[in-house]
Amino acid sequence: MKQNNMKCKIFLSVMVTCFSVFSIAQENTASNVGFRIFTKVNRPDPKLVEGFHNIPVANIADMMNRTKVMDARIKKINKNNLLGPAFTVKVRSDDNLMAHKAISMAQPGDIIVIDAEGKLDNAIIGEQMVRTAIQRKLGGIVVDGAVRDSDYLAKQTDIPVYAAGITPAGPYKDGPGEINTPISVGGVVVRPGDILVGDDDGVVVIEPQSAQYVLEQSMKKNAGEAKLIEQITNGSRDYSWIDKALKEKSVQIIDDVYK
Repeated sequence: MKQNNMKCKIFLSVMVTCFSVFSIAQENTASNVGFRIFTKVNRPDPKLVEGFHNIPVANIADMMNRTKVMDARIKKINKNNLLGPAFTVKVRSDDNLMAHKAISMAQPGDIIVIDAEGKLDNAIIGEQMVRTAIQRKLGGIVVDGAVRDSDYLAKQTDIPVYAAGITPAGPYKDGPGEINTPISVGGVVVRPGDILVGDDDGVVVIEPQSAQYVLEQSMKKNAGEAKLIEQITNGSRDYSWIDKALKEKSVQIIDDVYK
């Protein structure tokens, strides 16, 4: 009986210790919400990311049921296309302290993705920060907010920059903000390590766990579109599907002029 009681006490002691450690870990993670930095990112396999090279964003979006596409406000500032894993930043809409920190932390190829709440009163990114990103060989910058020094940003060809707008007004550098937590950019949730693909049409966000499937389907979509374009060019495309679709939807066809 005494042995059983002793075992129970040991078991309870271990459970209390484990719970305490878990609580401390949770407390450390949750403390100072809104002003914290996570230093690690689960980045996808570079070969998987590279697979999306030269695949149109429109085709990728189609293979995700037209979802995960950033709002049309997020536009290309220069000619470069975008491809890489997300390194996320949440800033106050008029402050870029955490954006500076993120650029100093990110690894080559990372895309700095900044949630500035879509507000355009103050520029979050400018020439100096882009030059730093280039020097660090980052993969690009996406800002749901404003940028400035747009002439330089548009002419440089080293990394892509996407933003919601342009303003000469500079930012403050006080914080708060977060790095490598889930954010919202262009109406889409972006998590650290998500794959971003951008071209002239816009930016799409791909979750790593579904990326292989999306890649395979996007490649099939590309091949199918190539055949359709060939048929359109040589005049052999079959358009009977249009009337079939209209008939299935019970369209009314009136063989007369509108009166």
